[in-house]
Amino acid sequence: MTNQDKNTEALILDAARTVFTEKGLDGARMQEIADTAGINKALLHYYYRSKEQLFEAVFRESFNKFSPRIFEIMGSSIEITEKIKLFISNYIDLIQENPHLPAFVLHELNRNPERISNLLPFTEQTISGLLSKLNGEFKSAGFIEITPQHLMINIIALCIFPVIGRPIVQPILFGNDTDRYNEFIQQRKTEVTKFVLNALEKK
Repeated sequence: MTNQDKNTEALILDAARTVFTEKGLDGARMQEIADTAGINKALLHYYYRSKEQLFEAVFRESFNKFSPRIFEIMGSSIEITEKIKLFISNYIDLIQENPHLPAFVLHELNRNPERISNLLPFTEQTISGLLSKLNGEFKSAGFIEITPQHLMINIIALCIFPVIGRPIVQPILFGNDTDRYNEFIQQRKTEVTKFVLNALEKK
């Protein structure tokens, strides 16, 4: 693939991500994606024959920015409290760099969960093995009794809400000051980590 092809494909994926995030798969139109990318529809079809194929490419690209690093961290042999700290820091960086990702995934999960589950880059067996490993680490660390499922959902919820809720959070809490909002998001790395680790300690 030439550099021009790579640039054109990146342009298409960026445009498609914008349209899919706003309208979902069903509401998106190839002509609108072509217009957003600033190319003609014939060129768009040269790279992607169908809207479904383009959607899969956008979803895989978006999700693959997240899953390899997160699985690497959670499956590593580093101490569990450091693992939690790294997970939170990396997750917040990811969603701040890709603010479209949570809304994009949630929108399509609500519309067609089966389609999304078929596109996920991991298996039930992979997740089961990881959760079992984490459960053993929780017990060894002397945490309160909590399942890995509950802990992971708690962490993700604490990290993701300020990003999904930005249209409300930024104007109400920060006077629509983007710099103050972005500083707050970075502070969440420390605050969420302290909150989670404190909650896990046996009193």
